[in-house]
Amino acid sequence: MGIWDHAVMGFMSVFSGPEAFSILGVGISITLIMILTGFLMGITVGATPGLAGPMAMAIALPILISIFGFSQDAFLPVMGFLIGIMKGATLGGSVPAILFNTPGTPDAYMTTLDGYPMAQKGQAKKALKVAHLSSVSGDTFSDVVLVLCAPFLAVLVESYLDLPEKAALLILSLAFIAAVIGGSVGKGLISMGLGLLAAMIATGEDFYPRLTMGSPALAEGFPIATAILGVLILGEVFKSIEDMIRSGIQSAPRPAATVAGDRLSFAEIRRLAPHIARSSVIGTIIGALPGIGSTLAATLGYAFARARYDNKRSASDPRFGEGAPEGIAATEAANSAVSGANLIPVLSLGIPGNAAAVFLILGMESIGGFNPGPAVFRVPSDGFNPELIMAFGLFTAMFLTNGLNWTIGGVFMRAVGVMARVPKEVLLPVVLLLTLTAIYVQENTMAAMWIAVGFGVLGYIMRRVGMSPLPFVIAFILGGKLEETARQAFAATGGDAFFLFTHPIAAAFMVMSLAVIVFNLRKPSP
Repeated sequence: MGIWDHAVMGFMSVFSGPEAFSILGVGISITLIMILTGFLMGITVGATPGLAGPMAMAIALPILISIFGFSQDAFLPVMGFLIGIMKGATLGGSVPAILFNTPGTPDAYMTTLDGYPMAQKGQAKKALKVAHLSSVSGDTFSDVVLVLCAPFLAVLVESYLDLPEKAALLILSLAFIAAVIGGSVGKGLISMGLGLLAAMIATGEDFYPRLTMGSPALAEGFPIATAILGVLILGEVFKSIEDMIRSGIQSAPRPAATVAGDRLSFAEIRRLAPHIARSSVIGTIIGALPGIGSTLAATLGYAFARARYDNKRSASDPRFGEGAPEGIAATEAANSAVSGANLIPVLSLGIPGNAAAVFLILGMESIGGFNPGPAVFRVPSDGFNPELIMAFGLFTAMFLTNGLNWTIGGVFMRAVGVMARVPKEVLLPVVLLLTLTAIYVQENTMAAMWIAVGFGVLGYIMRRVGMSPLPFVIAFILGGKLEETARQAFAATGGDAFFLFTHPIAAAFMVMSLAVIVFNLRKPSP
């Protein structure tokens, strides 16, 4: 079987999977239903300030696995739902930013700068249409790049990197993530170190559990979903509850005035096109780098667009920050382009770059049968690669979600603006209850609940001292893989303790790891 045979089988697996129901005798795949449901839920979540796509993915994953199980047939429905949430939330985040001056997601903050002024001028509908067009365009572009680049990168890694180089590459990725998104280099390294420490408990190839301090509860280590949901979700909920108590109960924001018309003309689309294209490229490049995320992509896209816009602006055109549609276009195209590109390191290297990718990898590992990494795109000469079929199934799910974005996304995003008025005193307890329910569904023990609360306290402390929990989470996920690769490399090199420095490419990765840390030390900490 060749690459095209795998692609066709992956495409057909989305449409010919387990049947949910039939219409006029035509069976409708459960995967299609899950993609649609996840997409609509993602827009709703993105339009709700205080929620985010990764939070919804975290809560949904254990529940989905309890429903679909761990069979191979569960892979595409579960992953399709998570992909739908990821892409829908990116689109929905612009709704409260434009209507209420309240970004639904952190990367939508830049959208408020021009979106809300447009809404105040009675152009809310036009602003939402600009956001929709730009978001979907950037998302589609990054998905095309994903399909082209992920297999190519995986082939390069498989061809030129042996075990020492792969171990060094994992170290480079962790160093890059810790230095760039840790709050500061020191805080990022501490967060990463804590994640590696937690991952080392009761694991490894020893005959007895390690670092358990004799506790039977730690004999099997920390459940991965429990630790991640505790640090990422419960930690954020605890901090938000404290912030709400300190600031007091605030009334829900009121939407800006809007008008019924505001169609986008072809001339306006032509004027927006260069900004959308430029930001799509910026977002795709940023998304392909582990750990940087969509917030920086939105900021860079906005900054480049403003510089270009100021050089060509006429006296009658509004400035950036005063209701320029180009500002919305640049921001939304950049942050949406990240969603496809961030799967390039996930599928080709098995390295998550942001919180959404964390839960995609967690879903892959929970269901089993799909191990992200270079071997996914290997085409065997004497048979077929089921992981490659699954990868093309994921690509198909992403493009189907883009199709939903182009067709019904704009209508639905304008309909869920009311979600921005849900008060936090109602929202936060619901999120807390859903998270604890998801953890109990996954583990079925009270010990897991207490472990999750403990990690939630750790996540709360991290946020209070300005330390990002994401390096912790990514290090926790990659810790086992790093140890396994390092052990194998040590054995394969004949017990060479300096295998990271005696192989040229591995040594270059280690030098780059040190350079990333030193370079970022020169930047002032926030």
